Amino acid sequence: MDATTVWTGILQIATVLLILALLYRPLGDWIARVYTSAKDWRIERGMYRLVGVDPRSEQTWQGYARGVLALSLVGVLFVYALQRFQAVLPYSLGLPAVPEGLAFNTAVSFVTNTNWQSYSPELTLGYTVQLAGLAVQNFVSAAVGIAVAIALVRGFARRGSSTIGNFWVDLTRGIVRLLLPLSIIAAVALLTAGVVQNFAGFTTVDTLSGGTQVIPGGPVASQEAIKELGTNGGGFFNANSAHPFENPTPWTNILEILLLLAIPVAMPRAFGRMVGDDRQGYAILGVMGTLFLLSITALTWLESRGLGTAPQLAGSAMEGKEVRYGIWGSTLFAGSTTLTSTGAVNSMHDSYTALGGMVPMINMMLGEVAPGGVGSGLYGMLVLAVIAVFVGGLLIGRTPEYLGKKIGPREIKLASLYILVTPILILTGVALSFAIPGVRSDIEATSIWNPGVHGLGELLYAFTSAANNNGSAFAGLTANTPWLNTALGVAMLLGRFIPIVLVLALAGSLAAQERVPATVGTLPTHRPQFVGLLAVVAVVITALTYFPVLTLGPLAEGLV
Repeated sequence: MDATTVWTGILQIATVLLILALLYRPLGDWIARVYTSAKDWRIERGMYRLVGVDPRSEQTWQGYARGVLALSLVGVLFVYALQRFQAVLPYSLGLPAVPEGLAFNTAVSFVTNTNWQSYSPELTLGYTVQLAGLAVQNFVSAAVGIAVAIALVRGFARRGSSTIGNFWVDLTRGIVRLLLPLSIIAAVALLTAGVVQNFAGFTTVDTLSGGTQVIPGGPVASQEAIKELGTNGGGFFNANSAHPFENPTPWTNILEILLLLAIPVAMPRAFGRMVGDDRQGYAILGVMGTLFLLSITALTWLESRGLGTAPQLAGSAMEGKEVRYGIWGSTLFAGSTTLTSTGAVNSMHDSYTALGGMVPMINMMLGEVAPGGVGSGLYGMLVLAVIAVFVGGLLIGRTPEYLGKKIGPREIKLASLYILVTPILILTGVALSFAIPGVRSDIEATSIWNPGVHGLGELLYAFTSAANNNGSAFAGLTANTPWLNTALGVAMLLGRFIPIVLVLALAGSLAAQERVPATVGTLPTHRPQFVGLLAVVAVVITALTYFPVLTLGPLAEGLV
């Protein structure tokens, strides 16, 4: 690889890191103010009256969880119904109703912030479903994730409290004060770069060769903005952010990477402000940043080496990558989108080298905490911090404490269950896909186009993506089958809402405690030692859980 390419790639990464550093304090401070302000905006008061919510009343963790689950259930039913009645809706573009299994999978996918797509969006969904169904859920699911994270932060910040906030207030503020304004700014920026925004439908044009081509249009820029900002990831087009109507230039590629990282990176600052110690936010950010840089470095190095017969003969591993972005622009996007819960792609992860393709998979297996999805990244890292404090307490023979709260049996049980949910869903889903004879024959005959260890890797990636609410895929897998539509849909639901309920239960347990004064035996959680401990805990948990199955898939393929 020539020096110009290397320096251009380094400049891209440096640009992203510099802008994120500049955004960290103002955006994080704003997020903290959004959720701690005592004043309601006029539009918010109108919305509270409309749904019958008293913004001054607060909820226990059980009430907060009921709000999350009730809203999500309504969301699933509404998006499902829109798809099933698509043929009679305005702006359906003449497209038929979405089949039952696919409609279920898609509804669950967008409500859980996964945005897994087992279909070609521009050929399956009309504008009404895209806007009233998918785009709305892009806002709502992102706001739910942030609200849950804020509830956990309140659990650490409060003393002797039986409540953790009001879900409906947190949801409304997240949309009105944070996601909507930033999305409008981002959509305008994308429009200026050439991202389309129209209701043109399908346009037939004459090509230079004398043939014809059908060009799809649509309200793309508005959906692209919240797709990235809310770490949703569902594309308006099947090619996602590799499509020139979604991501037309190298600078929009950088912009979209910044959008999907901005809020997750700023959340630790909001955490530090709300608990009254900015150093705690910097410690969490330090862990996120360390894991992020290690992942991006490993992925770029592996893809730049081009290991494998075909890439070495071609001189580079460019198959499945856009020449507009090159290897560095592709790996930066791939690493960012799988280290968050975004799942958007500007290159085909299935076309990566065997070991290079394993890195995005491991990014998701880490729990997408570096920096993770909007909200989910912070609460996932805080759960790992609880476990790290417990481990540190055992090592020095002290009662584990974090931010003045004792980590007792109840807290460590909730944190442990949180850690176990996703691996159980992933490994059980993969195992059942091969253990049930009828399902296995369908998987092998219909879904897996690349038999052998790579086919196992494709299925493992699919369940990892679904259970972690990411949504990206190894595109060699056909997932629009009765088994995978159902199994992946269940993995998305359980992978989203069981951890959320556990996090809210942890928030309630912490909020009820009084603050314990720090002593000489208290483990400092703002120093480099704790940053290192927390990073090691995240990596070791992932390695112990997933290494056996990785050896059967991508590791076996890459080391042959």
